[in-house]
Amino acid sequence: MSIRHGLLALLERGQMYGYQLRAAFEESTGSTWPLNIGQVYTTLSRLERDGLVRSLPESEAGQRPYEITDAGRADLALWFATPISRADRPRDELAIKLALALTTPGVDVRSVVQTQRSATMRTLQELTRLKYASDRPEDLPWRLVLDAMVFQAEAEVRWLDHCETSLVRYRPAGTGHAPTTPAEAVDRADEEARR
Repeated sequence: MSIRHGLLALLERGQMYGYQLRAAFEESTGSTWPLNIGQVYTTLSRLERDGLVRSLPESEAGQRPYEITDAGRADLALWFATPISRADRPRDELAIKLALALTTPGVDVRSVVQTQRSATMRTLQELTRLKYASDRPEDLPWRLVLDAMVFQAEAEVRWLDHCETSLVRYRPAGTGHAPTTPAEAVDRADEEARR
């Protein structure tokens, strides 16, 4: 998530100060991506430096509101019009973990997969419960975020199934040949289970 563009989108609604921005961001995402106030003010400082927002005079309560500039509106419009590239997303720690588990002596990769599957299924159940907790029209923004998280969890479970199937056929270098057919893979898995 681009905190920068999230704050610009919120400021497009009107002037806000840091704590209001944090609360509005968390409300919009159903608190699925909580922000600490330091992130908000650091991002506001950068946005102001880049001419995308401007700070206004402090209120009597000592709060400094910010407003979006024309340059900020143009940057926000460009962000909304530009698709998110898969290359722009952070590294997938789970994929890296499983790749390293395969090459690290003494690691039970099947156990790593099963532990992750259990955790992902619990997460999927919780997300699904949250999704159906409310159907008010004003909850649509965070329900869409929850939907994305549900779909990602479902995809992770499917990928873990694929990993498990691949592990049945996997033979590290120097340990014999890999099974060449699905039937041979099942036969070897059964043979290993009997040992």
